[in-house]
Amino acid sequence: MSRLHSIISAPLITEKTVEQQQEGKYAFKVRKDSTKVEIKEAVEKLFDVTVVSVNTANYTGKTKRVGRSVGKRSDWKKAYVQLQDGESIKEFGEL
Repeated sequence: MSRLHSIISAPLITEKTVEQQQEGKYAFKVRKDSTKVEIKEAVEKLFDVTVVSVNTANYTGKTKRVGRSVGKRSDWKKAYVQLQDGESIKEFGEL
């Protein structure tokens, strides 16, 4: 499996991202060490679309505790991908 196939972990489906899909913006959970160029190449290759821009956001995991034990959720990265006008990703479905 090439690195491009492992960059995108999952699509993010929320109320906000569903509204943004009407404008051609899609959100993905991606690898923490991926770059914008790698994300663009991965989306273009996997979904056969043209990507105009990529914006990323890093999230730190929250500290959680249950009784005396303390744990931490893992850090993660989100990518917003803007597609060229008129294109869409069919795998997301039309809502």
